[in-house]
Amino acid sequence: MPLTNDDALIESIIKRYPRSRSAIMPLLHLAQARDGFVTPESIEVIAEKLGLETAEVSAVATFYTQYKRQPVGEYHVGVCTNTLCAVLGGDAIFEALKEHLEVENDEVTNDGKVSVEHIECNAACDFAPVVMVNWEFYDNQTVQSAKDLVDACRAGNPPAPTRGPNKLPTWKENSEVLAGINDGRAGEGVQAGEPTLLGLKLAKEGGR
Repeated sequence: MPLTNDDALIESIIKRYPRSRSAIMPLLHLAQARDGFVTPESIEVIAEKLGLETAEVSAVATFYTQYKRQPVGEYHVGVCTNTLCAVLGGDAIFEALKEHLEVENDEVTNDGKVSVEHIECNAACDFAPVVMVNWEFYDNQTVQSAKDLVDACRAGNPPAPTRGPNKLPTWKENSEVLAGINDGRAGEGVQAGEPTLLGLKLAKEGGR
């Protein structure tokens, strides 16, 4: 369903903000929830609704890497290749997945199921190397576990994320969540893993 059919939802998102232009980012996520990526038509709709020039909306859509200007897979796989993840195996995972899936960076498999992208730090260094699928965490990955993960995604049966919802949402489903539409699953699964909480535990044991 294209964004042009979502007038009521668009208006409800705009009304959340004291300045309408602040709704650019959630509306771009909504566009991805509808079309899978940000289309020129969606940019025109958003610009019209917010009283902006299309160039202003395009500037935001091209600045942030979470917004895609071409189709991605139903399961978009991001491999962290920043320093710690890279050193601990992220670079090897990224290269192995490209070879395994026969795609390059930001390309989609022929069946449209999986795309792969190298991404910067996900603020999850305590679980490195980290892979994200549709922005959900898969921690402490290896080349083999990452291959198994993308194969399961292509088969339509991905495992649950290490942290987060009990079932992996599709790209479009999570784009809707990023637009600010509550899917009722915020409290599912592990929220913070043991390595993340270790500092707090030590501080409490030390009486701080």
